[in-house]
Amino acid sequence: MSIQESNQIGFINRAEALIRENLANEQFGVSELADAMNMSRSNLLRKIKRETQLSASQFIREIRLQEGMELLKSYSELTVSEISHQVGFGSTSYFIKCFREQYGYPPGEVGKHKDEELIEEPTSTFVQRNRWYLVAGMCAVLVVASYFMFNNKEVPQEKKIVKSIAVLPFKNESNDSTNLYFVNGLMESALNNLQKIEELRVISRTSVEKFRQTNLSAPEIAKELNVNYLVEGSGQRVGNQVLLNIQLIEASTDTPIWVEQYNQEIVDIFALQNDVAKKIAVSIEAVVTPAELERIEKKPTDNLEAYDYYLKALEPYHSRTKEGLEEAVLLFEKAIKEDTQFARAYANIAISYYFLDIDKKHKQYTELINNYADKALLYDSKSDLSLIAKALYYAQTDEYRLALPHLEKALEYNPNSTPVVQMLADLYARAIPNTDKYLEYALKGVQLDIAANDSVAKGYIYLHLSNALVQSGFVDESITFINESLNYDPKNYYSPLVKVYVEYAKNENMEETTKQLTSEWSKDTTRLDLMQEVAKFHYFQEDYEKAFHYYKKFADSREAYNLDIYPQEDIKISKVYKEMGLDKEASTFFNSYAEYCEKDQSIYKSASMAVKYAYEGELDEAMEQLKNFATEDNYQYWILLFMRKDPVMKPLQSHPEFDKTLQKIEDQFWENQALLRKSLEEKELI
Repeated sequence: MSIQESNQIGFINRAEALIRENLANEQFGVSELADAMNMSRSNLLRKIKRETQLSASQFIREIRLQEGMELLKSYSELTVSEISHQVGFGSTSYFIKCFREQYGYPPGEVGKHKDEELIEEPTSTFVQRNRWYLVAGMCAVLVVASYFMFNNKEVPQEKKIVKSIAVLPFKNESNDSTNLYFVNGLMESALNNLQKIEELRVISRTSVEKFRQTNLSAPEIAKELNVNYLVEGSGQRVGNQVLLNIQLIEASTDTPIWVEQYNQEIVDIFALQNDVAKKIAVSIEAVVTPAELERIEKKPTDNLEAYDYYLKALEPYHSRTKEGLEEAVLLFEKAIKEDTQFARAYANIAISYYFLDIDKKHKQYTELINNYADKALLYDSKSDLSLIAKALYYAQTDEYRLALPHLEKALEYNPNSTPVVQMLADLYARAIPNTDKYLEYALKGVQLDIAANDSVAKGYIYLHLSNALVQSGFVDESITFINESLNYDPKNYYSPLVKVYVEYAKNENMEETTKQLTSEWSKDTTRLDLMQEVAKFHYFQEDYEKAFHYYKKFADSREAYNLDIYPQEDIKISKVYKEMGLDKEASTFFNSYAEYCEKDQSIYKSASMAVKYAYEGELDEAMEQLKNFATEDNYQYWILLFMRKDPVMKPLQSHPEFDKTLQKIEDQFWENQALLRKSLEEKELI
């Protein structure tokens, strides 16, 4: 045996011994092992990876599982729960999951396998480790639901959501096409009522729209939607009568399990809608809580003329175009004129004004959004629409933290609200940066919608998931899903940009990334987002002339179109203009960045301030801000990839505390990622 091989085995044996000494301590993780071995965390990670082909957290977990196996063999009187805690698993279910992955059967079946010989190296556990690594590499971090959907494999029975349902677009049986809005309204009301039941997973209205005209059978539709039940309906309005035929189909057998024909006066329309939701819930044995039943039975309005205007407004409202939203506002206002306490109409006006103002630097409708949202909450504080409207007001005024409780409450009242899940993901991606929360809600969005949407929508959902994964450092998984995004929608507006960044995270090739970004921008030179990305990579390479070429185009266009976008980039623009001898313009951009820093309430404020002070040459102040940032959690992987490369930060690199502080930031990121992985595995999101 060579000295090198002896040192390798000695290192592994010492690490194993320390883990076993701290076996019952759930908190003894990678950082604690590094401290015990008098190594930096990054050195430990690299050495364990090199010697075992495992990550450090996988290595520790395997030792715990080996000890768990020995205890299960030797102490039959101990329960699985007791043993799981003795070997450092805080969650019994997580121990069972990991044990099954390691040994191929659950811990409760150890007795049946006692006589089986496990193939193992007599002097080392390398073979066993490598076998486990091969299994883990194939399945450890894929999103369970979406992975099976895209690979056309059956989800194990215990993973199925057996009470999943889609309400297909109702058919208008009237010769009068103007009645279509009314039939669509019946469908949407039935959908909204079912979405309030937490025990159901209900596909969104936009997701099922592509099945309005289809020749697919019920089982084929259900398979594509990944649901167990379908609701089909057809109806018409004849004078003051509503004629509605509706059936609930069990997809696996293509059998109607509930069928009803309604012939009622319009005055009873809300009773009809409530009856549909309750009978569907009963038919599939879904538990409806008293609070959910109360929300289902609440009438949106007692005024049928107001309700008619409301239904007419929905189609233009859902278009999200400027013309459609303006038309919808007029119709919602007519509804309010008929019923001054119509909460849904107030909420939808507020939401419409928000989308009319979106991306504008100078907002026109802020007070109107607030007033209509407050009216909506006044007349129905338990409506998810009312809460969404108020959350959007806070988004309009950049008070994002005040939006969060409204969105969380909206999700409580409507557990199937895809818009709320998407808004939470977006807030945690941009406004209140938190990589853990962003990834969690992106994963939830996939579970709610990914099987249901058309190819364009699927492309965007996978885009969000890929972006969330790479921000948390799950680079390989991110590559998988950005490729899925482009497979579904090669024309996706943003996926090519995200793919370029994901590939940079994988390879860190600055020159190649610059070429790819320039190529993407050349396909549409009006895109300001790509324009500033190209400029940024020239800036990182200190090619200030080329950076200036793109930054000037970007800054001029931003000013001309009165856009409030990318204020955090102004410090880079200032540096480039200064390098080009344009000191006056540089000062303007710097002042803009300083103003941005003062307003910033995110976890990145200290990092932004460090850049500001470094630019000014105030290196001690910059280092204090950087040390403050090192105490934060859940920051994006881009911090690790770009902070050392930023030309503004170069003077700070000579500071005696710079390397130590950057190492702390990097170590903290990887520790958080390990905890995030464990949390998401326990929630069965990955």
